[in-house]
Amino acid sequence: MIEPTLNYVLCPGPAAAPVSAGAAPAPAQQHRMAYWEWNATGDPAHPHVIVCVHGLSRQGRDFDTLAAELARHARVVCPDVVGRGRSDWLADPMGYQIPQYAADMLSLVARLHQQAPISTLDWVGTSMGGLIGMGIAGQPGLPLPVPVRRMVLNDVGPVIQWQALQRIGQYLGQMARFESVEQAAQAMWAISTSFGPHTEAQWLDLSRAMVRPLPDGGVTLHYDPQIAVPFKTLTQDSAAAGEAALWHLYDHITARTLLLRGAQSDLLSRDTAQAMTQRGPRAHVVEFEGVGHAPTLVAADQVAAVTGFLLAAEGAAAE
Repeated sequence: MIEPTLNYVLCPGPAAAPVSAGAAPAPAQQHRMAYWEWNATGDPAHPHVIVCVHGLSRQGRDFDTLAAELARHARVVCPDVVGRGRSDWLADPMGYQIPQYAADMLSLVARLHQQAPISTLDWVGTSMGGLIGMGIAGQPGLPLPVPVRRMVLNDVGPVIQWQALQRIGQYLGQMARFESVEQAAQAMWAISTSFGPHTEAQWLDLSRAMVRPLPDGGVTLHYDPQIAVPFKTLTQDSAAAGEAALWHLYDHITARTLLLRGAQSDLLSRDTAQAMTQRGPRAHVVEFEGVGHAPTLVAADQVAAVTGFLLAAEGAAAE
């Protein structure tokens, strides 16, 4: 399998002090967002760009299996959202919200377009990454080089079930020390069984980039525990109030949209998925049995659903 290259883009907003000893601080009033770029097209300036954005506590290497498939046809860019993976942490934890993330993605797309003009822009967003995508594609007039053409929303929509937010809040920001990547993978699996069936090798591959080394030889999770700060300010009333804003964004999406849903998802209800087929971009829905929140896009049928949608000829994508 080809390997991605690690790159960085500067984004507005001050960074916290570096976590790793000896790491250089970010420039004043800026932070660095890391992104992994896959390209097996033979053209480093390929005009088709697919941005893949991960979930709340994950990072860009989650998309390795999917990106390797798509990279034969496009530049595939998988950012580590700020506070995760190789990206800087923010000085102000209240910045860990969708407006900051969307602004960072605009900086990323502008950087990519400066490197090589983008003529086709697609988006794959898992959970939080889908909400960011709705913020990007659902606001006409944003400084994008081209509008988002096709969008994959992976197990997320304008209505997020409160029980799922409560479940996530129980573990988000709870950092621990592990003796090894294998031990960390086991602990993460205990809270991630809703991702659906995975082989031990598949889950270990998904887990490697989720940890960072500690000076004592152990490892810990590769995100800023402060990402939990704004999350913990959510109430059931404030979450419900946000639905109207998210529906407003969704209704303004012009991209052809594919909605993936884990059939046992506790975050995206079947009723919400059905409503998303009737308004806005009228998403086409594909459900995966035996999977909850959220499909990891590792299984062959999940990869095929996304690649088939994004790479189909114009007029031939799922209706």
